[in-house]
Amino acid sequence: MGEVGRQAKRAAGAADDATDSRGFVLAARAGYVAAGLLHIMIGVIAFRVARGGSGSADQSGAVAALGSSPGGTVLLWACFLGCAALAVFLLSDAFFGAKRLSGEEKLKHRAKTGGQAVVYGAIGVVFGTYALGGSSDSSESTQSISARLMAHPAGTVLLVAVGVGLVVAGGYFVHRGVTRTFTQNLTSLPPGTAGTAVVGLGAVGYAAKGVALAVLGGLFVVATLQHDPAEATGLDGALKSLQGQPFGAWLLGAVALGLICYGAFMVVRAKYQRM
Repeated sequence: MGEVGRQAKRAAGAADDATDSRGFVLAARAGYVAAGLLHIMIGVIAFRVARGGSGSADQSGAVAALGSSPGGTVLLWACFLGCAALAVFLLSDAFFGAKRLSGEEKLKHRAKTGGQAVVYGAIGVVFGTYALGGSSDSSESTQSISARLMAHPAGTVLLVAVGVGLVVAGGYFVHRGVTRTFTQNLTSLPPGTAGTAVVGLGAVGYAAKGVALAVLGGLFVVATLQHDPAEATGLDGALKSLQGQPFGAWLLGAVALGLICYGAFMVVRAKYQRM
């Protein structure tokens, strides 16, 4: 048993060293670039919709648009690999990086970092699906899953919890944008105007993403309470629902530009993120 434990410890140490290697860290940073491109494209599509155009302003619509661009297949594979590397890096940090912490701080670190790993892993799956020639419909999938969950009392409770969680997450993003606490995870920002521009992009971007998440969460709660899966249309439906509000086109346009800012910030974040 002691030998098995020593072997497991050596294997864990090797895995930790591998994820800390320069090459792997560079690949993981590419995951932030991939997420940035995704948000930029979602923002572009949403802005087009605000101006009277059409399109699916969600992950599937954005990835499909990126794939149809020149060199799109290569770009999708690069984004997939970057997201996969970042997800593995974050998982490694959740397990090994938490060793220096204890108690509640360790649990918080593992929950937060593990959650981020799941998010980037899911984004990577979408990139990989399209890179392989497949496709998906985020809104249709969301409606289908919501309909199945709404058929059971426990599922209804879960959907309401998800909706409330998204609203809370939205508020958290807005708070980080307004207070600019996201800068705590950045290192060696450029001085002067360049650094100010990076922080400004992040502040606007975080606030805009927070609004989008809060609206999405609100729609989940309303759809669940009304027992109407058609209302649970995902990010695309959440953004387009803004058009039904007073000055809706302007509101959607502002959020769309904010998402573009968030995407641009994520691209820059790839360089300055503390890893």
